[in-house]
Amino acid sequence: MLGSMSTIGILRRWWRATLFLVVEGVAGFVSLALLPVGVLLVVFIVIGPGWLVAPLAVRMLRWWAGLARTRTGRFLGESVSQSYPMIPADPTFTDARRLLTASSTRRDAWWVLLHALLAPIAGVLAVGLPLAVVNSLLVPAYWSAMPPGEPVSNPFPVTSWWTAAAMPVVAALYATLALWLVPAMARGVAGLARRLLAPAREAELAARVSALTESRAAALDAHAAELRRIERDLHDGAQNRLVGVVMMLGLAERSLTTNPDQALPQLARAQEAAADALASLRTVVHDIYPPILDELGLDGALSALAGRCAVPCVLDADGLARVPAAVESAAYFVVAEALTNVVKHSGAARVAVTARTAVAGAGQVLTIEVVDDGDGGARERDGGGLVGIRRRARAFEGTVNLNSPVGGPTTLRVELPCG
Repeated sequence: MLGSMSTIGILRRWWRATLFLVVEGVAGFVSLALLPVGVLLVVFIVIGPGWLVAPLAVRMLRWWAGLARTRTGRFLGESVSQSYPMIPADPTFTDARRLLTASSTRRDAWWVLLHALLAPIAGVLAVGLPLAVVNSLLVPAYWSAMPPGEPVSNPFPVTSWWTAAAMPVVAALYATLALWLVPAMARGVAGLARRLLAPAREAELAARVSALTESRAAALDAHAAELRRIERDLHDGAQNRLVGVVMMLGLAERSLTTNPDQALPQLARAQEAAADALASLRTVVHDIYPPILDELGLDGALSALAGRCAVPCVLDADGLARVPAAVESAAYFVVAEALTNVVKHSGAARVAVTARTAVAGAGQVLTIEVVDDGDGGARERDGGGLVGIRRRARAFEGTVNLNSPVGGPTTLRVELPCG
């Protein structure tokens, strides 16, 4: 019983490895076809015009390497991590040079080269060895039908029944070789992909330190910008109104001694100004941390934003779970700023907001997507809302992706790690 289970396990591992190598073999021929394209790109980069398409080439290389990570991770039963520098929406010459010389690009290029050389061979062997087993078993049935001058060679010429009788032994040798070699080749191909496509431990630590430094700087920038905004709101709003209240009360005090009939209307105006100042203070407090987040949670707060939006807004928050309060606050303001931009600049007739949480690695990621059918052509400008959204996301080591072709639609996707 145990022996039968062990045999079934060996056959399953061999079959799984065979399927993996067949797919990798086909993909290897694609990688082989990409090599001359890469050589031409290098030549064009040396000449000059290649810099214009370098970001697109890097994006395609990352896509192809990403498919390999998915296949490798599925075969190994573990995720193959990736770490890439961001590709700007409008890359400059410096950005293109940085992308081409990045260690991640070099790793992906080395993988394509080795994959093109090794994967097709491994794929052919994974198919050829089982076919050799089948052929060896069939040789005794058809060797005698071959022309006298063209004997079957598998692996030696079969010219008699004695040599034909040895074919089952040859088939057993081929089968043993296939059962051992195919899984070994699959592990080798997968291991090579994992080694080249996953960032090195030192690179991961360096990238992590860099990301933490950047997020700390972004958090400080966001904090400073928030303090400036609060100071501006207090100065332009509540402070001016309170100054007006003090002046009105001073006039009312003077009127009590000179013209008591005017004191009551002045006190009424002072009361109205005080109410306006209180409302302004409440607005400032609301913009620091909206109380609605505590009352209704993020989904309820987003629903309130969608309901107040001047452009018809559809909200999908079915996949949303509770996350830390700081992340919920950032997500709320991201959606609020995005909807404000849609109303002011997009000319859209409809906007859709999707918010959901998903497990990523050891934690959760809150993903927000805002899609409108407006005119498109959105760009980040200093002091604009998109810059503020990116600043908030960077404070949490999050990412912001904006796709806004001229003519629309515009898609804003923000991912916020939840710790």
